[in-house]
Amino acid sequence: MPKEKLATATDKPVSVIPLLAHALQRIRSTPPRMITSPPTQPRRAAVALLIRVVPAPTAKLPDPAAPPPSLTQFFEQDWVKDPTSRAEILFLHRQTDVGENITEGRVRNAAREAHVAFPGGRTEADDEGGLYTAMRQTWEEIGVDLAEKYYTSIGQLDDREITTSLGKRLLMILSPYVFLQVTPTAPPPDPIATTTLHWIPLTALVSPNSSPKWSSVTVDAASRIAPRSSALLRYLIRALVGSMKFPAIVLKPTFSSSPSATPSPEILKKLTSTHDVIEKGLSPKMLKLWGLSLGMTLDLMSYMILPQSSRNDLPPKSEDGTGSPLSQYMQLPYQDVVEDFRVEYVAPSLASVFPKFSYPDVNFWIWVFGKRYREVIRGWEASLRAGGVNDRRINWSGSALSTFYAAIRKALVVVIVARALGILFGFGFAAWWIFGQ
Repeated sequence: MPKEKLATATDKPVSVIPLLAHALQRIRSTPPRMITSPPTQPRRAAVALLIRVVPAPTAKLPDPAAPPPSLTQFFEQDWVKDPTSRAEILFLHRQTDVGENITEGRVRNAAREAHVAFPGGRTEADDEGGLYTAMRQTWEEIGVDLAEKYYTSIGQLDDREITTSLGKRLLMILSPYVFLQVTPTAPPPDPIATTTLHWIPLTALVSPNSSPKWSSVTVDAASRIAPRSSALLRYLIRALVGSMKFPAIVLKPTFSSSPSATPSPEILKKLTSTHDVIEKGLSPKMLKLWGLSLGMTLDLMSYMILPQSSRNDLPPKSEDGTGSPLSQYMQLPYQDVVEDFRVEYVAPSLASVFPKFSYPDVNFWIWVFGKRYREVIRGWEASLRAGGVNDRRINWSGSALSTFYAAIRKALVVVIVARALGILFGFGFAAWWIFGQ
């Protein structure tokens, strides 16, 4: 299937803040899909997606002593509605991490790539719930107190299952929570020494004028299959199966602050791209958003998609049909693992977790064994079209992932057996040729 191009840029600048207001109102009014931890694996974790609006330099700001506004009042303020205001989302890079977390496996090019994530971590025994975990971890990791008047909790996105061994073993349940900074200024963060922060404009992710720069992250497939203690088995599987490529968005390291809250030089080093790059003159790492963090970001972005009836003022799609199948405000990579449907129609975040293998025959056998997976996706799509909203009583995303990874496991068995038989046949033929003549 030929690689399709993204929608062309338009000349008219469009602010994403109205889309952000629409998204946050939807998140607040939409109950998230909650996943109950099974008795055999009670571990949970939570992360915080923190969003802010940076006012224009000439904007007239409200009185700092005024009470914090409600969500509706916030987006009605003149400085927020200013076309030159900038909406940003906070990512962090943990310099001690090789990958995003232990489920991502061995990542190649880790020395040249910085994989970003959201502040958060595991739930402790005395935590009062997932929201408390997200707020506690954010305070401990980056020094931002989300309980202060500068921030408000918007709501929770759908729970996500963190698995390993190609979906066979559940590690924990992850709960993402969305927060908004409701004041133009706030105390500067104070991240720990091994963490750097990056405020990324939302226009780098959601914009009709420019599409995100899509790339990939290569993961050693053996890290998902073979135990870490078996080096020989991992080497054999690596040779037989190859590697996996996951979609990733390339982000430009940026720093932005509100006009009256310029951090000290020490904090500035932590907020910009890594200070060892600045001081030692090394080439800056490429920031990549992928895996679980990309999935949660796409979940957030999906709430920013306008209903079909509200898209009349959007730039028309190009004649060749390129661009996102959802909206020109949301550009996604096409997944050609399965060619007869687009998963982005029903679950944008799933575009982040379906890998492509480096060996084409592995992808072919995934398609062969993917009948049940395609049925789940079509059922999901039918549910959306029939009711207009996702049937939240059914764990469509969990079913899609489980059936997809089941197809991967079957495909890998076929490929490994076929390769092993081919190797045995080759050795047998070579022995016959040498000793049988």
